[in-house]
Amino acid sequence: MQTDIIMPQLGESIAEGTIITWLISPGGRVEKDQSLLEVETDKVALEIPSPSSGFLTEVLIPAGQTVPVGTLLARLNTESPDAEVVSRVGGVVVRQMDHSPADEDHYSPAVKQLAKEHGVDLSTLTGSGGGGRITKKDVLDYVAQHENTRKTATRPVARTEPVAAAHDDQVLPLTAMRKMIAERMVKSRQTSAHVVTVFEADFSAVAKLREGRTLTYLPFVIHALARAIRDAPILNSSWSEAGIIQKRDIHIGIAVALEEGLLVPVVKHADRKRLTQLSQEVTDLADRARSKRLQPEEVQGGTFTITNHGGFGSLFSTPIIHQPQIAILGVGAVQKRAVVINEAIAIHPMAYLSLSFDHRVIDGATADRFMKKVKSYLETSEWKQVL
Repeated sequence: MQTDIIMPQLGESIAEGTIITWLISPGGRVEKDQSLLEVETDKVALEIPSPSSGFLTEVLIPAGQTVPVGTLLARLNTESPDAEVVSRVGGVVVRQMDHSPADEDHYSPAVKQLAKEHGVDLSTLTGSGGGGRITKKDVLDYVAQHENTRKTATRPVARTEPVAAAHDDQVLPLTAMRKMIAERMVKSRQTSAHVVTVFEADFSAVAKLREGRTLTYLPFVIHALARAIRDAPILNSSWSEAGIIQKRDIHIGIAVALEEGLLVPVVKHADRKRLTQLSQEVTDLADRARSKRLQPEEVQGGTFTITNHGGFGSLFSTPIIHQPQIAILGVGAVQKRAVVINEAIAIHPMAYLSLSFDHRVIDGATADRFMKKVKSYLETSEWKQVL
């Protein structure tokens, strides 16, 4: 019997996905729940398991293409008697979409939002996605083309040589994740008024409690940060033209470095969890991020982000804000340094904490008061009470 493999709905607001690679070649055998292909959205990259055992008889959408949810991707010749057109993939059940003339002008929410931001009439664009569907890349390419045209018409053309690879240079193709990160970072710098403030924190109390335990420094930082956000909830907000949107729940995103880029899984309700629970959850999220086993909802809903660049030995950082949040905390390496304590020189484990914040929402005084709280909570000697 035959099972249709279709693009699953990988999250509430996800309308399309990009096929990164097929993990099974056409004609190849696959076992039930074995990874069949790798899919990436603007929220997460993950591997999709096969709904049945059998042979991949036909691949209709090749790697590299972006297609809407419900698109028929491939066909699987299954050995299971209960195989059907409905495929259970990615933890959800989806059916192939019935396309009708009335649906031809349907655009994904992400595409419509992008077009609105740049004043683009989508009806004038030709789509490069499956079935002629307009993708975010189509909109961005259109904006870039018209921006270049406008600049050319309003100022002299600069005599600059185009960037080209020399004969001994290696050109590394851009992955979908790298393109996405590039777009987001540039957009964040263009959106928020970035300002950075740096504090130094004494980790002596934290180091003392860690003795004989498997806890890393990160759970302590998350706990201190969540306490400080409760004291200064304006840091847990987003900017909008209608006003500042202050979030009630505290969901802390943790930047996880992958070989090909970066993912930010989210610790939900971080202010309600103890150190041990935070440690277990962070380890689990990071492990599954690196093995591409995160669920879409696990990278959504963050209200504040931490980037632990100190894990690689970095001391200072000026991280870029993860939109639509208004701040991100950079945590430097914890190092033993000579410091002055009570008029005497002592050796203490110290680390620099950098806060990048959106000056549209808060001023320097607010940011510094907030960081003073984070520092104070980290240096507390009462960590056993929240173990």
